[in-house]
Amino acid sequence: MNDTFLKACRGEKTDYVPVWMMRQAGRYLPEYQKVRGNISFLSLCKTPELCVEVTLQPVTRLHMDAAILFSDILIPMEAMGAGLEFHEGRGPVFHDTIRDQAGLDRLIIPDPEATMGFVMETIRLLRRELQVPLIGFAGAPFTCATYLIEGGSSKTFWETKKMMFTQPELFHGLMEKITACTLAYLQAQAKAGAQVLQIFDSWVGILAPCDFEEFALPYVQTIIGGLQDTTLPIIYFANNGATLLDLSIRSGADVLGLDWRINIRDAIRRVGNKALQGNLDPFALMLPRDALRQRIKRMLDAATDAHGYIFNLGHGIHQFTPPDQAKCAVDAVHELSGR
Repeated sequence: MNDTFLKACRGEKTDYVPVWMMRQAGRYLPEYQKVRGNISFLSLCKTPELCVEVTLQPVTRLHMDAAILFSDILIPMEAMGAGLEFHEGRGPVFHDTIRDQAGLDRLIIPDPEATMGFVMETIRLLRRELQVPLIGFAGAPFTCATYLIEGGSSKTFWETKKMMFTQPELFHGLMEKITACTLAYLQAQAKAGAQVLQIFDSWVGILAPCDFEEFALPYVQTIIGGLQDTTLPIIYFANNGATLLDLSIRSGADVLGLDWRINIRDAIRRVGNKALQGNLDPFALMLPRDALRQRIKRMLDAATDAHGYIFNLGHGIHQFTPPDQAKCAVDAVHELSGR
């Protein structure tokens, strides 16, 4: 087992900088497209054998130092009773939005093995195959709540913020239910064999720091606190969260993920005894290869004083990225950091 990634998560000395990429199993890979061409996205997420296949694809092709479970952050929301559909070009859709007490009352806190056992089976199968650590994950409560309230993705998050500011008790009630579901789900992933757990907060960057502190952070803290018995490293990634970094330190996470909007040196000064993960702009993978290597070298040089560092993108890899460019980045990280 190559445990370099685990060592970096724990802030231990590593022989080189480990690397993986968010959404590394996905549409930019032709082998993924081949699998995906015969099945819907949601059906793929619920078919363990195929999830194993697509999880392994980038590890095999690009020589990543960690694998991340192939799934979606909204799977638990469906298990809670929210009807979920995925539409090409539109993304996830919840037709029955949660905007009142009756909607909240319809949601259940599911048993993860009974309702999402396919995820745990995928983890068990992957552990038999992998020679690198496996990352399990979930969406953070705030991000998941936005999908349930808005009915899908949003640019303005009008309904979410309206509920926060005009019906705070309803909003907190929704967050409490999602938190309970998410904690149980991640505990089940840990029991199944996940070796690191990442919490994705994709939309939390829309919040002012004071609102993050009141409406989002306490629920992340509850989840991470509830996972301490697993002894697994926990990564918290707050997208567009440079203004929230000082508060994110209080999340309890062992590793803080960074998007590309902050300099790593600045982040290191602010986070102290936390490992960091990030933070190449995903579109920088389109740079000419010499320029890409130069940018990666600057990032590695800037991260030398980190208490553990994992190279990653600042968000998911774009679907039109040539796989050879991703491979160039992985090779550059390994070579320039001394592998």
